[in-house]
Amino acid sequence: MRIPKLQDLILFENDDLLVVNKPPFISSLDEREGGEVSMLRLARQYCGDAQICHRLDKETSGCLIIAKNPAAYRLVAMQFERRKVKKVYHAVVNGTHTFEDVHVNLPILNIGNKNVSISRQDGKAAETIFNSLKYYKHYTLIECQPITGRMHQIRIHLATQRACIAGDDMYGGQSVFLSQIKRVYHIAKDEEELPIMKRFALHAKQVSFKIDAENEVTVEAPYPKDFATLIKLLDKFDV
Repeated sequence: MRIPKLQDLILFENDDLLVVNKPPFISSLDEREGGEVSMLRLARQYCGDAQICHRLDKETSGCLIIAKNPAAYRLVAMQFERRKVKKVYHAVVNGTHTFEDVHVNLPILNIGNKNVSISRQDGKAAETIFNSLKYYKHYTLIECQPITGRMHQIRIHLATQRACIAGDDMYGGQSVFLSQIKRVYHIAKDEEELPIMKRFALHAKQVSFKIDAENEVTVEAPYPKDFATLIKLLDKFDV
């Protein structure tokens, strides 16, 4: 994988803060094993005191807020704590689902080893709002607004609605193959067909937060190439 330059990912920047369009397959923070590039390392090459203000799953692309100094980090951290940061994600899910302001309010328990489960007894409060944006024959493009910020929240909350994210095998999602949506599709005898996206179809589309006491900013991240390709092919072949 080609390691990007942070400068090429910047969507918003001022003296204190950055918002970048995180590419898929790069961790937000350093992983325990070490060795691999992370958004934190890229940010610190750009600005020595950089801190990541929140996490996106490794496979998730999109808006990631980075603070350039401790005061800016505290400003954003307090907004996350008070649930004042508005986040909007887009997901492609298996099947056709009509969501109109569907509130999923199911507590999430972190059971360790990057696994979570729904637990009304022991879980922490977790709330997500879902709206269907676009319907295809076999898939739906969903807008997801997490009110809280639990690990794997959108993924597991969608799974509870039987609307698993395409390609998210951890929560029952099936990958999208061109042969499934295109009527006439030929593949060479000895070739194996690869999915259109090699990850689950989740993108952090938009984030809104205060950059100081008075001013708020809304930043939008365009789809990365793989997500854009999936939408383009669904628009063409799955309508």
